[in-house]
Amino acid sequence: MSKVLPAVYGMTVAAVLAAAMPCAAASLDVAWWKDGRVHVTQLRQGGAAVPAFDGGRMVPLGSLWKLFVYLYTVETRTPLPDYRCGGRDPDEVYCCDAGQSVSRDAALAQSCGLFFAPARLMLATPPWRAYWTQRLGAIPAGDLAWLSAPSQLAPERLVRLDSLLRALAGIPPAGRAEAEQALLRVVLDGRGADSVRWFGSRLRVKTFSWHEGKERLGGAAGWLADGTPVWFAGQGTSSTVLRAWAPRLAAVLPQAEPEDSGCVMVDYFVRYPLRTVRGDEGPAAPGPLRGRYRVTFDNGQALAFRSAGDMVLEKAPDGRMTLRGRFGVNEYVARVIDREAGAEPVEAARALAIAARSYLQQNARQVAGCQHITDSSATQRVSPNPASAAALAAARWTDQLVVDGAPVRYHRDTPSADTLAWTRAVALARQGKTFDEVLADAYPHGALAAAGNSGARCLRLAQNEVWLERELPRWQRVLRQEAGYEAPPQLPAVCALASGAPYSEQSRNRIFMRPLATREDRITLAHEYLHLGLRRHPRGQDEDYVERLARRLTDLKLEAP
Repeated sequence: MSKVLPAVYGMTVAAVLAAAMPCAAASLDVAWWKDGRVHVTQLRQGGAAVPAFDGGRMVPLGSLWKLFVYLYTVETRTPLPDYRCGGRDPDEVYCCDAGQSVSRDAALAQSCGLFFAPARLMLATPPWRAYWTQRLGAIPAGDLAWLSAPSQLAPERLVRLDSLLRALAGIPPAGRAEAEQALLRVVLDGRGADSVRWFGSRLRVKTFSWHEGKERLGGAAGWLADGTPVWFAGQGTSSTVLRAWAPRLAAVLPQAEPEDSGCVMVDYFVRYPLRTVRGDEGPAAPGPLRGRYRVTFDNGQALAFRSAGDMVLEKAPDGRMTLRGRFGVNEYVARVIDREAGAEPVEAARALAIAARSYLQQNARQVAGCQHITDSSATQRVSPNPASAAALAAARWTDQLVVDGAPVRYHRDTPSADTLAWTRAVALARQGKTFDEVLADAYPHGALAAAGNSGARCLRLAQNEVWLERELPRWQRVLRQEAGYEAPPQLPAVCALASGAPYSEQSRNRIFMRPLATREDRITLAHEYLHLGLRRHPRGQDEDYVERLARRLTDLKLEAP
């Protein structure tokens, strides 16, 4: 990155750098896009005098060009083959070791430019321009001309700050989701490693650095958890900027509450048969419940709860009644906090939120697109009442964060291996420990990760992949007759599962499981492959159907041709 910055829009290189990097390490410039306009602020060290800036300032694109290629390819479903490092290109230092490969999410978080090179991905200008025209509501021109063609993207390209933020604002939630999940790694184990204690999961940004001679500009751009586009930069590399400014940056960024994604179904009171469920107007009818209710159990105990349609009363043919809740993941996590412990102190509650989300990911069953779990002291107890505001704040602040690489358990007051004890978490928080330090104490062999994104550190199971590749041609004569089956564009990656039940990542074409050792392992691999092949069809959510078909495929060699 030693190229000389060109003069753009009448500005000299020296003027651009002077505007972009005022007074060495004395300040951090911060901007975000909200309500159709740019908002700016400037953090300063001591009484340093630094020039003000506005949204019309020219800034170098730096590594941010990779983020725009990522967004385009993901939304248009452009094939993104892994990049294999040959060991000859010095830029592979950002990608992988010689002989290894890097996939799209890791490439984005690690800033592997070789992966996103438009020539490698064969990106054509007409569809690129059509995509950005749709996203921006107009043909990319004027201040947005840098998005008119893939060839316009270069790290030395100078763009108006407000045009950069406006482009990020044009990406819809579905298009952002995968990028945001990949970018959470920046504050976990990327260039902002350990800054997660200040940001939680609020910051989903792509880092960038640029320099000319001894002058260096570092920062990041992306989104906050609610989709608010954000940009910040100061003198230094992106790593040094994040380390130096993280506490103060976190304090000035606007509040950002993520939408509650995901789906969790909770079977309530499975160990306590229900006798009656009554509302203000008498016995409750089967279906969604709205209002205040009182449930009486066969043992004579009773419990009051409120529902806004998220609790459903079901009645079996034999007359037996059951209660089932359906929530977003953060609502579920917050209800666990309310039921199992409490929302104070804040750092302990944040640690418990991550533990509860991790337990759900490791132990829930997948049913009809939802994670399915029981409300029980043997699993997790879940409040039947709407979550408190404080518990919701802890759940949202840690949105998508989980402990990866260790089986997660917790207890009220008894510490043990891989177990968060609430009383100890409270004691540590009162000593000034942050939530990540509380988690490190409870799960010394685990690491913070983004839920569903542990595949970014995928340990490939070569034996499983070889078996699947060998069997697929044999399966095709059966699968071609199955309604809704679409072969994945590439052979799925099969990754080692550290704990919990096997699962497939449909958005990343990956399967997580254990090494092949038995017939049941082979059936599991066939089962998860079918979830990928039937991902666009309702049958892909029918576990009984998928399991029967997986067993048939595994035993095909026993059938007559």
